[in-house]
Amino acid sequence: MAVIALLLPEFAEPGRLTALLLIPLLGVGYLVLHLRRRAGRGSDAAELGMVQRDRAWLRHLVVGLALLSLATLTMAWAKPQGDVLVPRQRATVVIAMDVSYSMQADDVKPTRLAAAKLAARKFVTDMPATYNVALVKFARNASLVVPPTQDHHQVTDAIDGLELAPATAIGEGIYTSLDALNLLPPAADTNEPVPARIVLLSDGKNTVGRSAFDAAAEARARQTPVDTIAYGTQTGIAVINGEKVAVPVDELELRDIAVAGGGKAYAAKSAGQLQEVYRDIGNSLGYMQKKEEVSAQYAGFGLVCAVLACLGIGSLAARWP
Repeated sequence: MAVIALLLPEFAEPGRLTALLLIPLLGVGYLVLHLRRRAGRGSDAAELGMVQRDRAWLRHLVVGLALLSLATLTMAWAKPQGDVLVPRQRATVVIAMDVSYSMQADDVKPTRLAAAKLAARKFVTDMPATYNVALVKFARNASLVVPPTQDHHQVTDAIDGLELAPATAIGEGIYTSLDALNLLPPAADTNEPVPARIVLLSDGKNTVGRSAFDAAAEARARQTPVDTIAYGTQTGIAVINGEKVAVPVDELELRDIAVAGGGKAYAAKSAGQLQEVYRDIGNSLGYMQKKEEVSAQYAGFGLVCAVLACLGIGSLAARWP
C-alpha cells in the first residue's frame, strides 16, 4: 500500500486500493493456465497449435486490457482526487472604461470606443456566472454605471450605452471602482478580503481629478490589483470640437499605473489584440486550486480498455473452429 500511495494521486477512499492486489494474482493465474495449456497440447495437433500460436498475442492483449480495465475501475472506486481550477466565490471584477473624446479615434476600426465595447461585452459574457461584475465609466468625472452584480446581461447592456465625454480622470475611475467594491456585503464565514480586480481600459494620461498613481496605490493597499489596458496606436486622430487632434496612446503612464496598483499592464493596438488581452486577464481572474474527485477520468479510461478487450474477445470467437 505504501508503494501504491507513492505512485498514485490522493484518494478519498485509499483503503479500497487493496483490491488492486487481486490484479497481479489474476495475471499470475492466467500465466499458469497458459503454460499448462501449452504443455498439455499434443504434438499430433500441429496444425491447431499453429493457429493457436498465431493468435496467442491477441489473447495476451485481451487479457492485458481486461486487467488494466479492472485496475483503473478499482482506482475510480477509490475516489481519486485531483487539483482543478474553480472560480472563487464572490470574485468581483470592476471594468473601468475611458469614454473621453479621444476614444472616438478611428485608428482602431470603426472607433476605439466601439471596438472596446465589443471586446468588453465578450469579456463579461465569458465570465463564470458566479462572478460579480461592475462597470465604471470615466471622462471628466467618474461614475458607477452598474454596481457589482451577477446579472451579466445588465452589464453588457450598460456597456452598449456608454457615450463620449471630455477629459480623462483615470484616478477618479480607480477610486470609484474601489467605492463599488464597498457595496458588496461582507462574507459571513471569513474575514478575508473580497477577491477583486480592477480592469482599466484607457488611451491617454490622467488630465483631471486626483492622482491616478495615488489611486492605484490605494487599490494595492486594499489587495485589489489594477490591470491597465493601453488601447490605440501612436497615430490616432480624433475630431474634437470640429478640429482634428492627435491622440496617441500613452502606454508608459498606464504601465506605471499598473505597477503602482500591483497589477499587469497590457497594450492593444487592434480589436483582435484587445480580445486576446481580455482572454489573458480572464484566465487569471478569481480562480483557485481545489481538490475535486476525478473518478470519471479513471472510469472512462477503464471503460475504453473494457470495450477494446470485448472487441478482442469477439475477434478470437470469430476464429474458433
